[in-house]
Amino acid sequence: MKKMIYIAASLMAAFLIIIGVYLFISDEDADGASDTRIAEQVDRRSAIPEGAVKAHPETDANPPVLHSEMWEEPVSLSSAINTAGAENSPFITPDGEQLYFFFTPDPSVPAEEQILDGVTGIWYSTLTSEGWGRARRLILTRGGLALDGCPFVRGDEIWFCSARQGNFRLVDFWVATLRDGEAEDIGNAGERLNSEIRVGELHITAEGDEIYFHGDLPGSRGGLDIWVTRFEGGDWLEPVNVVAVNTKENEVLPFITENGDELWLTRNHMGAPAIFRSVRTGGGWSEPELIVSSFAAEPALDSGGNLYFAHYFIENGEVVESDIYVAYAKENIEPVN
Repeated sequence: MKKMIYIAASLMAAFLIIIGVYLFISDEDADGASDTRIAEQVDRRSAIPEGAVKAHPETDANPPVLHSEMWEEPVSLSSAINTAGAENSPFITPDGEQLYFFFTPDPSVPAEEQILDGVTGIWYSTLTSEGWGRARRLILTRGGLALDGCPFVRGDEIWFCSARQGNFRLVDFWVATLRDGEAEDIGNAGERLNSEIRVGELHITAEGDEIYFHGDLPGSRGGLDIWVTRFEGGDWLEPVNVVAVNTKENEVLPFITENGDELWLTRNHMGAPAIFRSVRTGGGWSEPELIVSSFAAEPALDSGGNLYFAHYFIENGEVVESDIYVAYAKENIEPVN
């Protein structure tokens, strides 16, 4: 049961799309009516099931536990971000002013139904002087249906995983250009990454020449491992196992800090997903250190070192809700290994 809970929680954003999407997207779904429905900006709260009760930190049976003195105690983001639905897979831009995340109004609904609800997908919010602004959905299709998640933003480019027509596999990574809050030039990330390397949820370094991702590839130390592929000679090279951070457990959902000196990941700890941090040293990556435990996953940091992550609320062994939390970096404390 503990292993089932761990997989359900820590891999939710990365693999939620896979569950039940066997229909794929038919030509009938690609008509103009579907396009119009998806493109509408609606209040995502209106899609949350009637009677759903918002989970709160005060009543959380398994609150996140901080294991480092370098950050303040984690706090839940405001109601502008978190609802009685499920928010997870956060990505914060380096300047700390844009937050992208995955939202679905009811995590218990199968993916083949989520794809039809008009609100499940990637949303974003902008930080203002008054706090986080109202979230808006990022429209990533202009025709047909798609189920999108695991956003990663680098400059004016967004990478995201998607179940849609045009894929090489059930779930591929796609790329789009961000302009004035809209996505343009939407295209598949290519056969090399999706079909040959088969990248899982990924993070690209600031220079754009390395992709860290999780995957179950030949040579894994056990289950899902963290891998890296480098761009050389006009193409992505065969992936290399990041041996120093991998164990017989599942290591997933990598994040590389902007300076490239820290590798963050999610791993099982005492039967639940937890967040670990590895530091680049002269000899490579250090052994990962536990930072936040108790159903905490999917780390993302801004350039100030503030740690954003998803926290899952569990009842009777099931994920009933997930929220985005932040642990603010303490001032005048330098990260240490």
